[in-house]
Amino acid sequence: MMACTSPALREAQVTVTQADSLWQAGKVYTDSADLAQAYMTLKHGQYFHADEYAHACYHYGKLLRAKEDPAAAMECFINATHARTSDYPILGRVYNNIGDICHIAGEYALSYEMFERSANEFLKDGDTLSYYYCLNDMAFELAVQGEEYDDMFTLLLQLESNCTDQDVLLKVCETKAEYYKNTAQYDSAIYYASILLQSVYYYHTGFLIKAQSFSRLGLPDSAIYYANRILSDINSPYQHRFNALYVLSQNDSTLSPEEIREIASEREDIRFYEYEPQKDKLIHAIQLLEADLHKPLDLRWLYTAIGIFLFSVSCGMLLRIWKKRKQHQKVSMELKEKEEIHAQIANEIDNLSNLKKEQQQQILLDINTTCKLLHNSKDLQKELCWNDYAQMSQIVNRRFYSIVEYLKPYSLTEKEVKLCVLILLQASTEQMVDIIPYARSGIGKFKYSTARKLGTTTPQLRLFLLNLICPK
Repeated sequence: MMACTSPALREAQVTVTQADSLWQAGKVYTDSADLAQAYMTLKHGQYFHADEYAHACYHYGKLLRAKEDPAAAMECFINATHARTSDYPILGRVYNNIGDICHIAGEYALSYEMFERSANEFLKDGDTLSYYYCLNDMAFELAVQGEEYDDMFTLLLQLESNCTDQDVLLKVCETKAEYYKNTAQYDSAIYYASILLQSVYYYHTGFLIKAQSFSRLGLPDSAIYYANRILSDINSPYQHRFNALYVLSQNDSTLSPEEIREIASEREDIRFYEYEPQKDKLIHAIQLLEADLHKPLDLRWLYTAIGIFLFSVSCGMLLRIWKKRKQHQKVSMELKEKEEIHAQIANEIDNLSNLKKEQQQQILLDINTTCKLLHNSKDLQKELCWNDYAQMSQIVNRRFYSIVEYLKPYSLTEKEVKLCVLILLQASTEQMVDIIPYARSGIGKFKYSTARKLGTTTPQLRLFLLNLICPK
């Protein structure tokens, strides 16, 4: 894993940030050495810096395109599409550049697909304007093929209905002009070219479409006029100059091939006779793209996901086994406690010979279970309401088979009744002292006097009480 504090990474991040700033200003980062170094540095840490790596791929690809190396640029753009990034704007521009390269190479079907992907990325980002530009690019790819496409007019109608941006609407005019020119509807092409000539940005395109349309209509003078307008303007794009020179060579019969060559040599940026090397690079770029589109699916991430799933299932099973084991231990402890109660009951049954064994077992089980629960209670005072004798009597009678009722014939005081209940509960001396206002040393005497009133002894007092509430 690349350290986040490494100097090389920090320098790469600074370079990408500077390139982003220039990009926002509509410029291209021109230091190819720094950008190439940043691109390679982030490539090694792409899984931890996916967004920055995608930006580096885009900027370096743009620089390579400006240096007229479409194959190397295509490789950078393809790497950007494989970056684990959700930066929709940068992905939208990457796919748009791939579409441009495909368009220049004449691969219009591929170009259409790339512009469609670009539109989807901009749509995810909510960039409506860029989305509309991509829709027009898709329509333009259909227009240059010169066939009847309902999809093209559907896209253009959507743009004209929803978009108010004048630049996008002018691009729609360019698309229509290109379509009508390629379908031999030259009058309509000239009409939309005239609309383009009203714009500062698209007048070169307007000149070219008019030159080409007049040439095909058999009007050489008009074709030559508009071709010369393009050739005389140093700011006209290279591809327009190339096409204008071709129109001039086809319509001006007064020019010899040598004179055409002379015009081309005077304008080195036309490169009329140097197209083949560039074409080879374009072919290589398209081959790279097609190989990427048809390569097998990378299953590494699928295997990782399966591994995580299996690990989660294993952890769940182990947790379930641990819970079952804890539950088993709890059940075992409960069974052990029940066994202890049953052992105590068995011991007391031996001393209650006047009871039927089945009745004895059930009653004593209920009594001992209740005694154990109340004895373990953290708030014995709250459970039996000792301060309210009437309420206490009701609770005790309900839980201990009317023991208070059975004690009434013995004329016991409230304190003596409470003492009998506490003895039946097997309460400790400390608990008795807390509930009955006697000193610790006085509890023994109080038990003795109570036992005498009941006609028994202190050690036999609980057994007497049990015999009292058990049915005869």
